[in-house]
Amino acid sequence: MIRIAGIDHIVLRTETPEAMVAFYCDVLGCVLERRLPDEVGLIQLRAGSALIDIVPVDSVLGRQGGGPPDPDARNLDHICLQVEEMDEGSLVKWLQRHGIEPPPFERRYGATGYGNSVYIQDPDDNTVELKLTS
Repeated sequence: MIRIAGIDHIVLRTETPEAMVAFYCDVLGCVLERRLPDEVGLIQLRAGSALIDIVPVDSVLGRQGGGPPDPDARNLDHICLQVEEMDEGSLVKWLQRHGIEPPPFERRYGATGYGNSVYIQDPDDNTVELKLTS
């Protein structure tokens, strides 16, 4: 069985990245954690023990999610959940027992640093990243 430790991060796509950073930092008290080069297009804000990632829609990462957000298109790229005490093989077997064939794991950065994770889709086709705790 999978045990969720918490939300690692969410990824918000936007046409106004600096306005989003100002809102989340100045209004909500998040702290700028890091910026990846402009061409990649990722701004990570610390929100307690989690991260809020801001991705400009015209960046490399942003273009992967399609057009800009509007009432008919989402701005949430994905949600990442931290999984407690489970290795990759056990997680894959668990998902397969539930009819999910996951892609290969990749090493990604999140609220707790780098770790292995995998992307799956929920029934409404939202992307859920499952990140293993170290």
